[in-house]
Amino acid sequence: MREIENLQLNAQGQLQHFLSIEGLDKALLTEILDTAESFAGISSQNVKKVPLLRGKTIVNLFFENSTRTRATFELAATRLSADILSMNIATSATSKGESLLDTIHNIEAMQVDMFVVRHSLSGAAHFIAQHVAPHVSVINAGDGQHEHPTQAMLDMFTIRRVKKQFTGLRVAIVGDILHSRVARSQIQALNKLGAEEVRVIAPKTLLPTDVESLGVSVYYDMEAGLKDVDVVIMLRLQKERMSSALLPSESEYFKCYGLSEDKLKLAHKDAVVMHPGPINRGVEISSKVADGTQSLILQQVSNGIAVRMAVLSMTMQHRRESI
Repeated sequence: MREIENLQLNAQGQLQHFLSIEGLDKALLTEILDTAESFAGISSQNVKKVPLLRGKTIVNLFFENSTRTRATFELAATRLSADILSMNIATSATSKGESLLDTIHNIEAMQVDMFVVRHSLSGAAHFIAQHVAPHVSVINAGDGQHEHPTQAMLDMFTIRRVKKQFTGLRVAIVGDILHSRVARSQIQALNKLGAEEVRVIAPKTLLPTDVESLGVSVYYDMEAGLKDVDVVIMLRLQKERMSSALLPSESEYFKCYGLSEDKLKLAHKDAVVMHPGPINRGVEISSKVADGTQSLILQQVSNGIAVRMAVLSMTMQHRRESI
């Protein structure tokens, strides 16, 4: 059996699964961004479809609730002309005692081509990818506190469309780094794509103990961390994953680590603001900043469709080219 690091690529070096930013090089990440750019205009056309994946069947297998991620994967598959099946896991056989692999193999027997998996356990998508048939692809739509690679790539796409390149950029990621799968993927992608500096800004209780090993500069003071940055990425407080002892009250958190108009002025004048959502207004970010002229939050949602179209089409190419 191939090692997990090699699971994502086929013998020709093409994406077979998209599980993690780790293990992928700059050239492949750039290819995803370039492919997404080719799809970006489809949403504005009268007919928002291309026949690239006609006849293919994609299964959304979400063991966790999600609105944006699930909806954009469904739209991306539909715009590629694939058939999409979204499973209601709460009423599926797994809630009746059937194992995860039994569920996967039973759905696989229906001649599906891809699973898009969101799961609360880190490594779930890797585990499934190790056990599916060779022609089936697996996309990680978020696993535990591990990674959320398509969210990171839509964030990279959003940054590149505004800033044009990553060279010379200083990016600050602010908030609950400890519990954030998005942050881990963002940090890896930014470093591989050539950002000058990636900063993390958070209280010590919301930082992993080995955070420096991820390739970041660590700031505990938000005002110092925001000085001269080009991109500010705010993170949602993962309150469902933490105990109350990890942080003070929400009002105190906003005072120290929430993004207000005054704090944003410490960044470069043309700095942009991002947030993977959902937003806790008045806790992580003020409404004036979230809805302001420097905010790219809604553009992130729109860009998610093009990026997920890119990932779906690229991971299917190994199947198309082997037929």
